[in-house]
Amino acid sequence: MPDPRSIVIKGAREHNLKNLDLTLPRDKLIVITGLSGSGKSSLAFDTIYAEGQRRYVESLSAYARQFLEQMDKPDVDSIEGLSPAIAIEQKTTSRNPRSTVGTVTEIYDYLRLLFARIGRPHCPQCGDPITAQTVQQMVDALMA
Repeated sequence: MPDPRSIVIKGAREHNLKNLDLTLPRDKLIVITGLSGSGKSSLAFDTIYAEGQRRYVESLSAYARQFLEQMDKPDVDSIEGLSPAIAIEQKTTSRNPRSTVGTVTEIYDYLRLLFARIGRPHCPQCGDPITAQTVQQMVDALMA
């Protein structure tokens, strides 16, 4: 049985990959390095991302799929433990040097809303939670 904390790739042959078998940890930052032409993009974009995106699109209704581009299945024997994936192109999409993964993917705006809604503010000096007060509570505090 495969480790649920891993992505297991067997027999990847996309582009210049030569029957690559690989186990990657889930929920970790993974860096793929190597010489030009060694298969970094073939592994990251054309194999892992393509299969994650293909599986995600396949899980949608037939109605939703008609509006999306269907990706081809990568040349690989199997990939296990893969979740839906996003990819950010290698080329710079923004000229702003302060761009981040969050701003480029536009998820930053949603995260701001999420934190504003579920976050609990605390006093920066003492660390006590800040709670809403009634008008009477404010008057009582000022008069004390």
